[in-house]
Amino acid sequence: MTGTGAVGVGIIGAGNISTQYLDNLTRFPDLVVHVVSDLDTTAAAARAAEYGIADSGSVEQALDHPDVEIIINLTTPAAHVEVATAAVRAGKHVWSEKPFSLDRESGRALLDIAAKEGIRLGCAPDTILGAGLQSAQRAISRGDIGTPLAGLTMMMYSGPDAWHPNPAFLFQHGAGPLFDMGPYYLTALIQTFGAVASVAAIGSQSRATRTVGSGDKAGQEFAVEVPTHVQALLQFEGGASSQSTFSFDSPLSRMGFVEITGTEGTLAVPDPNNFDGDLKIMAAGSDEWTTIPSTGTSAGRGLGVLDMARSIRSGTPHRAQGKLAYHVLDTMVSITESMNSGAFVAVDSTAKAAPPLAEDWDPLAKTL
Repeated sequence: MTGTGAVGVGIIGAGNISTQYLDNLTRFPDLVVHVVSDLDTTAAAARAAEYGIADSGSVEQALDHPDVEIIINLTTPAAHVEVATAAVRAGKHVWSEKPFSLDRESGRALLDIAAKEGIRLGCAPDTILGAGLQSAQRAISRGDIGTPLAGLTMMMYSGPDAWHPNPAFLFQHGAGPLFDMGPYYLTALIQTFGAVASVAAIGSQSRATRTVGSGDKAGQEFAVEVPTHVQALLQFEGGASSQSTFSFDSPLSRMGFVEITGTEGTLAVPDPNNFDGDLKIMAAGSDEWTTIPSTGTSAGRGLGVLDMARSIRSGTPHRAQGKLAYHVLDTMVSITESMNSGAFVAVDSTAKAAPPLAEDWDPLAKTL
């Protein structure tokens, strides 16, 4: 599908995260939101009314809408591939929330059908387009820490059951700390070191059940299906390595911890789950951090959709591509297999880091 002017989008999934997208999508001049849809059409109607969007209804209404060029897939992880495949078959480009899929087979099938139909696939996280991670990418490219050698990341807290009103799905297959939060950290590492070649990991589960801590379901217990503490070692194709902790079992919160060690210094990278944040560098031989303000946009979720839209019009590749998201998925599946086998697991797929945005790239500019 080609066209001119602002790109029409439709949202499938009217849950909590849809507000984070709609806050931005409705103010980017190069995008027009035409429809919000959901299996719960009442929820879709309420969300559409909240943001002044003209149309709402069933999933089919978004897929069939003549002015929609990009479907924004905000469904639960288990439905990501099914919805994305339906959108591809309807001739729509697709932006999906992470993870790309829950297994390699369905993920590869989605890549194949999109390639056959000439459809673009994009996938979160688009935090890599925010000022924080873009500034980190520029600092590394400038040689501010020399040659990057190794990475260290930590995402540790007590878990979303304490605050999320419906947290059970975050402890099921396709979620847990690895699949829920891993994409942010792994994508940031791939942006620095390139594709992952192999992994080794161990995992554990502190409790077989958890209790909802807030909302209408507060006090209800639910089963935990996945490891809630994961330790992973990554070897990258270029020879660098990293170690990561993903945990819903820690009373002490360590969120957004990413350090890159280079030959000439260490870079503390802003939280990869956010779009902003300053950088800190400790040069070799120093014992003090130097703060470097980040530059670029920190508009938030939806930047990847906008980049895709502008790329559709210009006929150039978009940045947060499906192939990159599939490689992240392949890496997480390989980590899971390593936890189960106790052995290193090779990551068969590969991907390139997304190219940088221009420093003055402005989501609020009307360019189409």
